Amino acid sequence: MITTLHIKNIGIIDDLNIDFNEGLNVLTGETGAGKTLIIDSLEIISGGRFSKEMIRKGETNSFVEICMYQPEDENSIDGNIIVSREINLNGKNMCKINGRMVTVNELKSFMKKFIEIHGQNDNQSLLDNKFHLKYLDGYIGSELTDIQNLYKIKYQEYTDITNQLKENYGDEKERERKLDLLKYQVNEIQDANLKEDEEEDLQAKRNMMINSEKISKNLNEADIAIGETSIDSINVAIRALEKIENIEDKYGKLSTNLKGIYYELQEISRDISNSKEDIYFDEEERNYIEERLDLIYSLKRKYGNNINEINKYKNEIQKEIEHIENLDEYNKKLKEKLKTIKQEMLNLALKMNKLRNKYSRQLSNGINEVLKELEMKNAQISIHINYNEEQFFENGKDEVEFFIRTNLGEDEKALSKIASGGEMSRIMLAIKKVLADTDKMPVLIFDEIDTGISGKTATTVAEKLNGISKNHQILCISHLPSIAAIADYNYFISKNVVNERTNTNIKLLNEMETLEEIARISSGEINETTIKYAMELRNKKVG
Repeated sequence: MITTLHIKNIGIIDDLNIDFNEGLNVLTGETGAGKTLIIDSLEIISGGRFSKEMIRKGETNSFVEICMYQPEDENSIDGNIIVSREINLNGKNMCKINGRMVTVNELKSFMKKFIEIHGQNDNQSLLDNKFHLKYLDGYIGSELTDIQNLYKIKYQEYTDITNQLKENYGDEKERERKLDLLKYQVNEIQDANLKEDEEEDLQAKRNMMINSEKISKNLNEADIAIGETSIDSINVAIRALEKIENIEDKYGKLSTNLKGIYYELQEISRDISNSKEDIYFDEEERNYIEERLDLIYSLKRKYGNNINEINKYKNEIQKEIEHIENLDEYNKKLKEKLKTIKQEMLNLALKMNKLRNKYSRQLSNGINEVLKELEMKNAQISIHINYNEEQFFENGKDEVEFFIRTNLGEDEKALSKIASGGEMSRIMLAIKKVLADTDKMPVLIFDEIDTGISGKTATTVAEKLNGISKNHQILCISHLPSIAAIADYNYFISKNVVNERTNTNIKLLNEMETLEEIARISSGEINETTIKYAMELRNKKVG
């Protein structure tokens, strides 16, 4: 249940704290005092949309915080839960659940387990087929639950095996496609016959091709200079030194050193001559080098940054090919197990389908009876159950949708096609009344469910709300004295002006104040006669 709602800077609400209670909480008050803003704030904290125009004039952000108390349940959610949402003018959202930052979608997913809002423009659960199945299954109760729980276990196994088969290429077409791709890649790399340092060697040769003219010219100059000038000059010098080397040892050493230079220079000259021959490439060789480098670049784009990585990738996919080709036996066992599980799921799904068809008529009849009491005498709810032959769902093979015929002689339509918000609210009230003992939603919020009704219908709506409040916390905004009179707790919403700013206020009324408020909304006046009438209405309160 909601224990406290804190709203700050939304519309004319400055800073408002509301403490709610168990049972039926009815909010009444002046027109334009901010009742709708309270519902808007509950929608915001439930993950609903927010417009920046809702931020109070002159402020930079809005803030909504809700404190709920949830006794321990099957989801292990226990104790006080504090949820907050802050929205800034720049569009930034900050959502927290018990201090932990969450996204708006996470907030919405979390809060839909605790709060349902039903109003003129917000009956989303009636428009969502997933809730229709939930309503029907909740009505059936334990007779279905055991089968459903067993089915969910099988469904999880089914999902796990299906995913494992996909990962193991259990689908034959997918498996063959993958093998074809991997074998193509291996063949492409193998056909290239890459060598470890090949790219560097080809790059060097290509670089020589590009600079061949410059290299040739300078090698020629060096060759001529060494061959025609330096070697001959050194040879002359050696012969001269040989003539005096016997005179003194130092001349012999000079002669020996010069001979070393002579032989080394001859070697350099031969290397230059050989290099001159290496720089000449024919066109065929040039094309080969370019094509080879293009092939290497292409393989690098696909398989790795260098030849070593490409070859490593080839080894890895060869292992993957071997792995896939050896999966047949393992996948065969998985498929046999899957076949057994599908048959078990099918049997369980058929049992659930039978129960749903049986109880759908009871549920629709019960809802229709309540609709008659709510002055929708010609309305007829019918529950359509489509058994999907092809697909398994999380809760069986059934797709459930509520249809309605609002007037005699008309065709029935899906609930989502109904335009009237008032009708939608009464339909939801009827559903909730029939499901009151089985519905697990802690908090139900009804915004002006009394629109367009009066008299006996209003009294009936009040009685139904009172009945539902025995199993749920109800927050209801109303203009009807019969609904205000049936409340466990009455709140009065008003507005005042402080420093030329309008502010919303809320007050939990005592018994006398409640009687005065019932008198006010019943006739617009508070006097002895209207107070007496209010007392009569209060005395009719059940429980």
